[in-house]
Amino acid sequence: MTPMKLAPIAVALSLALSVASAQEAPAEVPPAIDGASIQALKDMGRFLQTLDRFRVSTELTGERVLADGQKLQHMASAVLEAERPDKLRAHMSSARSEREIIYNGETATINLPAQKYYSSVDFSGPLPAFIAKLEERYGIEMPLADLFTWGTPAAPINKIDSAMNAGQDFVDGDLCDHYAYRQGKFDWQLWISASGKPLPRKIVITNRTDEERPQSVSVISWNLKPKFNQSTFRFAPPKGSKAVELHALEKK
Repeated sequence: MTPMKLAPIAVALSLALSVASAQEAPAEVPPAIDGASIQALKDMGRFLQTLDRFRVSTELTGERVLADGQKLQHMASAVLEAERPDKLRAHMSSARSEREIIYNGETATINLPAQKYYSSVDFSGPLPAFIAKLEERYGIEMPLADLFTWGTPAAPINKIDSAMNAGQDFVDGDLCDHYAYRQGKFDWQLWISASGKPLPRKIVITNRTDEERPQSVSVISWNLKPKFNQSTFRFAPPKGSKAVELHALEKK
């Protein structure tokens, strides 16, 4: 269908209005930052840093976008057991892979049970530094890594571009305050328990660098009084498993 042609007077009027609008357009309004939503993030981070030990489990859903724009969802789960300042055991599993990370403040071990391979390397330092170095040196990401950095300089509040309160929702029967934040190329939503301890119960991250806006969703369950024993943070090679070398990433 051929687009409708405008009469000469209409064209002139349209151009005049366009020029006027461009000249009178106000400066771009910066994104709104709700102070109470920022304070909620600070309060949650401060509380997380007081936890000496905890067990946290999560069900994760991630999206992969095909070349034609169709989205595929994939599921995974993870359980983290942590004891500050420097002990951690993490187990991640999905239909495609299974992996364990054990750290006792001196040694870190990455175990692949299905392949019967494991690698141990010397490491030291508190948990936030360990998690950061593990990704930097070996490209190994820890699920829910933000739990260890919220409330510290490693997660600066001043880099958030916008923040808002989105109301309340239930997460597994727990009434939560729902917040939405924008930071750089990512939007993220956070559900924080509204009564008692300010624990994060759900996280949704949207990647705005991709026009299809793929998301990852984590629903989190907490145990703040776990019982650990001597073997919790100690790795014993399973029978038939083989030690292999863990190679660091090449520096660019």
